Order: sequence, then C-alpha cells, then structure tokens
Amino acid sequence: MPSFSVRSTSADAAAIADVTYKALNRHADSRGWLVEIYREDELSSALHPVMAYVSQTQPGVARGPHEHVDQTDYFAFIGPGDFELLLWDAREGSPTYGLHTRTVCGQSNPCAVTIPPGVVHAYRNISPIPGWVFNGPNRLYAGQGKQEKVDEIRHECDENSPFRIDSGVSHRACA
Repeated sequence: MPSFSVRSTSADAAAIADVTYKALNRHADSRGWLVEIYREDELSSALHPVMAYVSQTQPGVARGPHEHVDQTDYFAFIGPGDFELLLWDAREGSPTYGLHTRTVCGQSNPCAVTIPPGVVHAYRNISPIPGWVFNGPNRLYAGQGKQEKVDEIRHECDENSPFRIDSGVSHRACA
C-alpha cells in the first residue's frame, strides 16, 4: 500500500487519472432552479447509469471510504449543503497511484464526478444542514434482482486502513 500524498483542490477532483469532473450550471428564475445532472451524450456509454438514487447525509457525517472492483460511480453534488469529496488512487499502474485529493462539492460548487473502480472515495457533509447526493452508478447494487455479491470494499471501519478522513468524524455505518 502506498503512502498517499495530498493535493487539495477546490474544483478539480479530476487530478486523479480517469476521474472526471464537470461543473454543473444552476438555471434559476422566479419559480426556483434547475440543474441538468446527466446527459447521455456527454458520458461514455460504458459509464451510463443503470440505476439512480439520492442519499441524505447529516451534518458532520461521512460516507466511506470505500471502493468498487467493477462499478463506476457517477455522483452529482448540487445541494442542499456542501461536501468534502475525498479520493485516493489505489490502482497500481495508474499514473496518479498514491495521490489523494480533497474537493468541496455541492451547493457552493455544483458538480458531477465519475469515480472509476479502484479509486477509494468518501464524502463528508461539511454544512450545518442535511445534504443530498445523487448517484447514478453503471452497475446494479447487488446485481440483477439483488442476487449477487455487492461490489464494495469498505475501508471506513478498518482501524488499520491508510484511507482516513479525520479523527472524530462520524461514520454511521461503523456506529
């Protein structure tokens, strides 16, 4: 396992090879706003979502770190709330192997991020309010009919994991 070097970024989660980052535009009028989070013509067909979900994360709570063997996640952070997105390139042979990035995404920086297999990822709600995250992964959770093993390697509960957020961060899955 490498020693991870940290590169803090404010708008470039794509510092890690094969991770894509796209700024999202909020179109607002007197009725409210609209953010286009996915277009088939702007994403490789291998990455097209096969399912979608929205999760809500409480203030100060982190999800992950974890990684996938085959799945690419397609996250859209649009608000409410802001998240610190943490990525670690754990793919031996990758030109950015060992790189760790931190990017603020969400209400203040709406963006979509694709995270390929082998890139360990986590996000933490850094807002004082519950925050929402959209995910449109390119694999079904637990496969067709939820009959397969879940494609997830969870690092958040491993005390010896090199993939650490900060001490004192709540990981609801570990509580």
